Amino acid sequence: QLISFTSDNQIFDRFQSGFHTLHSTETALIRVSNGLLLATDEGLYSVLILLDLSSAFDIVDHNFNQASGILCWYQ
Repeated sequence: QLISFTSDNQIFDRFQSGFHTLHSTETALIRVSNGLLLATDEGLYSVLILLDLSSAFDIVDHNFNQASGILCWYQ
C-alpha cells in the first residue's frame, strides 16, 4: 500500500532509487558513475564522499520485544 500511495501521489524524487519499481542500488550506482564521467569529460572536478553506516546499526538491540517496549512508553 505504501509503494502504491507514493507512486500514485508522486511523492518520491525522480532520482530516488529505493522503493521504486525497476530501480535498485545498481541503477543508483550507474547514475552516480555516469555523472562523474560526464563531469570529467567536461574538465570539471568531482568529489565523492561515501559513508558506511552499517556499523551504526550494530548497537541496535535486535532482541527488543516491541510489544513490551511500546507498553513501557505508555506507563
